Amino acid sequence: MASLQRIRNHGALLILIVGVAMLAFILGDFLRDGGAFFHQGSENVGVISGHAVHYTEYQAAQDQLTEVYKIESGRNDFDEDIHAQIRNQVWNMFVLDYTMRDQAEKIGMTITQDELTNLCIGNNIHEIIRSRRAFFDETGRFNVEIVKNLINSINEGSNDPEQNAYIQRVAQYWAYWEKAVRISYMQEKYAGLLEHMVKANSLDAEFAFNGRQNGIAAEYVMQPYFTIADSLVSVSENDIKKLYKEHKSQYKQTPNRAIKYVVFDIAPSEADYQEAHDLLAGLQEEFRNGDAVAVTNMYSDILYDGMDYSAETVPVLFKEFAFAKGAKAGDYTDILFDEVSMTYAMARIVKSGYNLPDSVELKAIVEDGEDQELGWFKASDLPKDIAEPAFAGKRGTRFTVAQGMGEQTFEVMEVSKATPKVKLAILAREVSTSNNTNTLIYGKAQQLIASSKTAEEFEANAQELGMVVVPQYNLLATSDKVGQIRSSRQIIKWAFEAKEGAVSDVFECGNQYVVAALAEVNDDEYKSLEEVRAELTYEATNNAKAAYITEQLEGLTSLEAIAEKLGVSVQVADRVSLADSRFGNSGMEPAVIGAALAMGENTLSEPIKGNMGVYVVKTGGSINLPGDFDAEVEKAQLATRFMYLPYQAMQLIQDEADITDNRIRFQ
Repeated sequence: MASLQRIRNHGALLILIVGVAMLAFILGDFLRDGGAFFHQGSENVGVISGHAVHYTEYQAAQDQLTEVYKIESGRNDFDEDIHAQIRNQVWNMFVLDYTMRDQAEKIGMTITQDELTNLCIGNNIHEIIRSRRAFFDETGRFNVEIVKNLINSINEGSNDPEQNAYIQRVAQYWAYWEKAVRISYMQEKYAGLLEHMVKANSLDAEFAFNGRQNGIAAEYVMQPYFTIADSLVSVSENDIKKLYKEHKSQYKQTPNRAIKYVVFDIAPSEADYQEAHDLLAGLQEEFRNGDAVAVTNMYSDILYDGMDYSAETVPVLFKEFAFAKGAKAGDYTDILFDEVSMTYAMARIVKSGYNLPDSVELKAIVEDGEDQELGWFKASDLPKDIAEPAFAGKRGTRFTVAQGMGEQTFEVMEVSKATPKVKLAILAREVSTSNNTNTLIYGKAQQLIASSKTAEEFEANAQELGMVVVPQYNLLATSDKVGQIRSSRQIIKWAFEAKEGAVSDVFECGNQYVVAALAEVNDDEYKSLEEVRAELTYEATNNAKAAYITEQLEGLTSLEAIAEKLGVSVQVADRVSLADSRFGNSGMEPAVIGAALAMGENTLSEPIKGNMGVYVVKTGGSINLPGDFDAEVEKAQLATRFMYLPYQAMQLIQDEADITDNRIRFQ
């Protein structure tokens, strides 16, 4: 099983591959076509471009991706964030697969088996495969023969049940990367097609060249909107409604919720601290004068295992005590408190005044084979039955220990310099939240719920209790958690099932209790006028100020007279061209640039409404830069502007796809 071992050896590094590789996960052998996608709607996690995603498929995909993560990372335990990442990864890949498949079918584009084989083990191996460290040889380079051997071992299988189980894991692993290549290449193929469609022609090149080379000199005055007091203009409700209607397409939204919540930390009370301290105080006499090891193993959170502590490995709380000058067996400490671990503890020296090495280098002796150098180990890195003889021996010492049904012989290759050691019995008790304290905290949360029938009452009552009410806006059905609260996905699910104004039950989220109130339900396709009123009012006010400024300038026919009227100075834009995004010193003003270039030479404009204020521009003569037109150079420059368009188009395909997301019902 060399292939699987190679994967294991590089497991920690494999997780580093990012981007399209990790985004390219597809269901592998779990993906089933046909009738499986048409179960009754209540069992569907979602529907993407007409393809139903059944819950069993969605869950199976999560299970497989979890297994891939295990192989990639060399770990078996993942936190809440990783599991959320896996869930989202699976859904995103359903979306990517079906939306791309839908577009490909429309234009007759496919990935043939010959193409896929060529990309995996042929003459055009995809970078996803080439970057896998599992397929590197001893020189550190990609070797296609390793891939071929892996595929052969999968195809051949094994009659040995244990080996066959390993082969099945390898098969799942390979299926993942093969699917990753297929999906990635489908994207690349589609993007390549779009790239050939979106190209600059000679007319585009000439227009771009002229726009950059030809410009005009200009002078201007500008009155910023912020210099006009709001009290000088008026904005009506009709003005705001008109703007809302004009801009409504900008306010499209995904259904979301706004909640307010309070957090009750599940933390030890003063009584819990006292209880932990009192326990140690009651054992203090026996620990100091009796059998400290027996007391420790009966009552302590840290059992005595005979560990030889060095100055580097001893708990910081006891370092000064354990290695003090003259320290000897039988010495003990008072009860101390470690704020980091929230633990009361006291220590007694069991043995001191001796030296041992900090680490040893070991070799495994293999009969009828090549011995294996294992490397350097600290005592804490090894099982006790190996550590004791290893650290008791000298260089060249061999010892044998039982392992499973057989034995293994080790040789001590090298021993580090001996340093002072000490054995400590540590009687420790971590301060934890007692059942009584937990009941009191839970009771406070329940009292808040009982006194709050509406979201408004909830907020008022919480504030009376001196609690911080935290708002959380724009919660989506796909949000993984509320703020930074652990295990809070359950709150989001509640928010999408409850009615506006409802107050929740108590949610247990890690080491916190949370109570929430549903402040807003936003299921409309567009944000309401009230939600965007502030920005609409700002724009309407600037429109009114523009009209006010324009009115003040009526009858004025020179730039100097206008500047004097406004109390501003005349500014200069040395050269204005179509290649510019900024106008003079005034920032991004495309409307002003366009108006200036549309004017004739030596012409005074009407007032122009810009982003930052109202402008009046006086053009001078044209300023044309010298240079020869080179169509190919211009086309190449324009191509750099178009290079992201294919990928933006693919993103737009996903954004505009007909997608029903019901995951909130299942997780």
